[in-house]
Amino acid sequence: MDFSLNSDQLQFRDLAAQFARDEMAPHAAKWDEDGIFPVETLRKAAVLGFGGIYVRDDVGGSALTRLDAALIMEEMARACPSTAAYVSIHNMAGWMIDVFGNEEQRQRFLPAMSTMDLIASYCLTEPGSGSDAAALRTRATRDGDHYVLNGSKAFISGAGSSDLYVCMVRTGDEGPRGISCLVVEKGSEGLSFGAPEKKLGWRSQPTAIVNFDNCRVPVTNRIGEEGEGFKFAMAGLDGGRINIAACSLGGAAACLDKAMAYMGERKQFGKPLTEFQALRFKLADMATELDAARLMVHRAAHALDTNLPEKTRYAAMAKRFATDRGFDIVNAALQLHGGYGYLMDYEVERYLRDLRVHQILEGTNEIMRVIISRDLLGH
Repeated sequence: MDFSLNSDQLQFRDLAAQFARDEMAPHAAKWDEDGIFPVETLRKAAVLGFGGIYVRDDVGGSALTRLDAALIMEEMARACPSTAAYVSIHNMAGWMIDVFGNEEQRQRFLPAMSTMDLIASYCLTEPGSGSDAAALRTRATRDGDHYVLNGSKAFISGAGSSDLYVCMVRTGDEGPRGISCLVVEKGSEGLSFGAPEKKLGWRSQPTAIVNFDNCRVPVTNRIGEEGEGFKFAMAGLDGGRINIAACSLGGAAACLDKAMAYMGERKQFGKPLTEFQALRFKLADMATELDAARLMVHRAAHALDTNLPEKTRYAAMAKRFATDRGFDIVNAALQLHGGYGYLMDYEVERYLRDLRVHQILEGTNEIMRVIISRDLLGH
């Protein structure tokens, strides 16, 4: 058991950290305030290999591991959790095509996805099916060499801006075995988008409903066979949960650093806040919980990389723990800033707003408990 990173991992981490400092941190507050989706910055990240982190290299991917990806996501999220999370979503969509798609699909989509000349969204949730994802109702009816789609997807990151939509749709009977996976391309007949949602956080990426009104999609855009889509979606979410947990680590780490810096400068009762034992103990608890969460995330990533039988449980545990503790650490950092923590100038409030949704998406933390308990008890 070796807890140290190898030289390549240190290099990936440092590269991501420098990119976050230079290209993301100076602009993150404006992206948040003005609702700017920084596509050109995403493409700069892709130049470093972050557009296809665990996509195979024959189609332009970096062919890295899930642990490598967790290191990259944490560093990017130190600057902007919202933008880092979109990079995770795009990578999840690319991975699904790389692993479950055929060779023609890999060659057609992945080179441009790896450079982020094509950006992608993942479409599972619907207005009537969130946690009960297998109850989705968007219907795809076969019509010759096309499917005709009718229905809607909700809370879709990148909706209206993305070029590709990796969608779970119903081609068969009720339940998970009736679900298939289709790649819907922007500009498809019958594809439209709702108005951008007004959100608490994650404001550097657009979120909207995706509508299908007799939307025609070629059969050649189906990933895998009919009925395999739900299995693909769940496999994608194992990695997505690790990434979103890593984004919580990054946001929490940034706010812990901000709290320590503020406490060294701020004086009350004639001495710096760092001299008050109660506040020192709070920092100690924050740092301990952050380190525990990081260890769980790295273990889950290793389990996915090595295909351990416990991989889904470990991913759910890491997601539940890291997103809960990450939000708590940011909230504690805000409290340590006092009234200043509530001001946009100090940025902790932006991290608080961004990290709150991590406890909801990629499966709510209540659903993570369902997954964990089901794995423990066998039912």
